[in-house]
Amino acid sequence: MTKMTLGAHPYLLGFEQLERLMERTAKSDNNGYPPFNIEQRGTNAYRITLAVAGFAEKDLSIQVEDNQLVIRGRQVDDDDTRVFLHRGIAARQFQRSFVLADGVEVAGATMENGLLHVDLSRTDPERIVQIIKIKSA
Repeated sequence: MTKMTLGAHPYLLGFEQLERLMERTAKSDNNGYPPFNIEQRGTNAYRITLAVAGFAEKDLSIQVEDNQLVIRGRQVDDDDTRVFLHRGIAARQFQRSFVLADGVEVAGATMENGLLHVDLSRTDPERIVQIIKIKSA
């Protein structure tokens, strides 16, 4: 049995880019770090919460690139004078990506008790009816 992809389905035209975006997002999983929640907070509202304990606001960046929400974290350990007998809390970087549907926008972001909250909202698209005239050849 042949696996059918979005781009190969005869009724779905122009979805090749969405399929590539989903594959790229799946590859950037980062082994589940940092853990996150996604909650629906209303009919057209969502919240993504990432556990970013140890990260300061300046260590985090949030960008939307081609319908993809990208959250990056990078800690810099500037203090070379500290001597660790055990280091179980690693200063490591991460990148989390989420594919956003058309009309979904980032409404804002907040930090609270080591949690980064990214709020999303979806606007209903304007319905457009287009009538195509048939020309004789």
